[in-house]
Amino acid sequence: MSVMLLSTSTKNLQYLQGVGPQLARLFEAKNIISIEDLLNFSPRTYEDRRNLTTFKELEVGMRQTSKGIISSVRIIPLRKRSLKILECLVTDESSSISLKWFHFKPDSMKKMLTPGRAIVFSGEVQEYRNRKHIVHPDFEIEDATNHNSLHFGRIIPIYSITEGLYQKTIRKIIKNALNVSLSKLEDPLPQSILQKYKLISLKDAYQEIHFPHSSSDFEKTILGYGEGRRRLVFDDFFFFELGLALRKFKIKNSKAVKLKVTHSFLDAFSKDIPFELTTCQKKAIVDILDDVSSGKPMNRLLQGDVGSGKTLVAIAATLLALHNNIQTAIMAPTEILAEQHFKSFQSFLSLFDKKLSLSVRLLTSSLPQTEKTLIKKEIQQNIATVLIGTHAVLCENVQFSKLGLMIIDEQHRFGVHQRLVLKEKSYIPHTLVMTATPIPRTLALTAYGELDVSVMKEMPKGRKAIKTKLLHEEQKPKLYQFILKQLEAKRQIYCVYPLIEESETLDLKDATQGAEKLNKIFQRFKVTLLHGKMKAEEKNAIMQDFKNNKIHILVSTTVVEVGVDVPNATIMVIEHAERFGLSQLHQLRGRVGRSDLQSYCFLLVDKKVFVKDSWAALERLKTMEKTIDGFEIAQADLRIRGEGEILGTKQAGFLNFRFASLVKDQRVLGVARKEAFQLVLKDPTLSHPENKKLKEHFEKKWSHKFSMMEGN
Repeated sequence: MSVMLLSTSTKNLQYLQGVGPQLARLFEAKNIISIEDLLNFSPRTYEDRRNLTTFKELEVGMRQTSKGIISSVRIIPLRKRSLKILECLVTDESSSISLKWFHFKPDSMKKMLTPGRAIVFSGEVQEYRNRKHIVHPDFEIEDATNHNSLHFGRIIPIYSITEGLYQKTIRKIIKNALNVSLSKLEDPLPQSILQKYKLISLKDAYQEIHFPHSSSDFEKTILGYGEGRRRLVFDDFFFFELGLALRKFKIKNSKAVKLKVTHSFLDAFSKDIPFELTTCQKKAIVDILDDVSSGKPMNRLLQGDVGSGKTLVAIAATLLALHNNIQTAIMAPTEILAEQHFKSFQSFLSLFDKKLSLSVRLLTSSLPQTEKTLIKKEIQQNIATVLIGTHAVLCENVQFSKLGLMIIDEQHRFGVHQRLVLKEKSYIPHTLVMTATPIPRTLALTAYGELDVSVMKEMPKGRKAIKTKLLHEEQKPKLYQFILKQLEAKRQIYCVYPLIEESETLDLKDATQGAEKLNKIFQRFKVTLLHGKMKAEEKNAIMQDFKNNKIHILVSTTVVEVGVDVPNATIMVIEHAERFGLSQLHQLRGRVGRSDLQSYCFLLVDKKVFVKDSWAALERLKTMEKTIDGFEIAQADLRIRGEGEILGTKQAGFLNFRFASLVKDQRVLGVARKEAFQLVLKDPTLSHPENKKLKEHFEKKWSHKFSMMEGN
């Protein structure tokens, strides 16, 4: 994106030469409203039309460019349909070829396609009855006026189009936009950065990405590694990371409650819990102790795989807050997870002091109003010092007395504004964000780029790796025999389906029928159905019975994906596993393997998945078989699905990079982040003369997004 000093009349695309109201509406459908939007409309690919191929050398099935002389033009009526074909026979020194149009305007086309005129054309070569032809080719009549053609004799951009908006039209209008704007375009990057990384100017970058130079390397251009795109990708990442750096600097230089930490805290905490902390857990707790005792706000991401023990780290942070007489708010994405946290925090805090567990409160939307009112009163009066809940915590009438610590579980499941309301309950509280969704490094540098990170890869002692197997329907009888042995050994089973009930439009098995079938197969055992449409009380009762081993097989939708902890469950069966993303499959698998018992995950798929063109689904499933490392899985998920789907629409929409890809441009991201953070370290107010344009650009194009993140 760029700083543009354009007149009012030319900022709006409608007033650009060649556009007008009708075309402006078509561009608006593609979210292109201004000239700046148009310049940032990235080509989806390119075609190399610099070299011409003789007719004799044209290869069937290839898109190629050639040139010849029009020898004849005729309109051919089709016998079976009331359609006509416009055929133009073109010859060169080697052979002839037929150009055909099924959709055409007779008068204008025949006027252009005059015998004897030179025509240059491009399209996919086809063959019919041993004669080569091209249907609906891109073409141009050659004459003395078009020696600098936008459409031939060069590498040309190919854009995504919409009905009524064609490639030639887009190219002409973008060329007009470049002519109008480039002379008024200011480059916001400091010369020192441009020179250090040999980045071309912003003017040259826009020119190169839309109309690559005749000497450009086509392979680099089409793969997205041309110099023009490299510069624009750098800008995308640099200004985003600059915002994160400024935000992080602001937080680090703000004041927060300075917690008193004794040297013996970690030893005392480790001594009083019934099992040994992992090295990663100890390191994460030390990171938190350093943060909260600095007098600056903690802003830390606790990133740990499923079952790595993040909750215990959060309990340690909460215990420290209680020792310092400040309140803690813990937000979970679902009531089931909030209730599980409530029980865990009550249980563990009581190990240190029975009174501490009495001050923990659970606030959810399903509570009776009288109980909600009482809890809110206790929070306001500091009688309750730990509040755990769902979105209900964000109600405007929840007033904290001394909120000093926020713990947000699975942050990606909350919208930006929802997080901010909680943050506004206190004056810059310490913030601990937890996620069991492993995040590839490139996404962490953007989605969580302003946070300090503690990574927990180590599993608690005694845990065994979950064995994962991909199966098809015909292998179910053997699977049921294995499940029966596990049930007889008093183990429990999850069976997850993508649907609650049978669908008329989707040929998928559903949880309701699945539960009925499993009831018949395993008659001696208790089979129960759980799904998201049930009332909270019913769901909670079922989960409690499953945890207490009163239910042996839990048939469910993905409502069990996050947070449910049943150590005795050893088998996870996922029906139609091809319908789930990698991250979701990994989360579901993480519901088993919660103890020292050997656990298993079976991915059931339709046999046709192996023979159909389902490479992405198969790659996901084979990745699950190959590894239990959540970080390796996250990287594969990023490669297969892309950043938008992984982050979700809200977060992906916030990133909104025009040219950059977190999958393709990881190297550029690392460099841009390094430069942005170093620049803020040297000049945190961007007041140095060299940074004047950079500051203006950031304030105009990016600051409002970061203000939104901060709730300003």
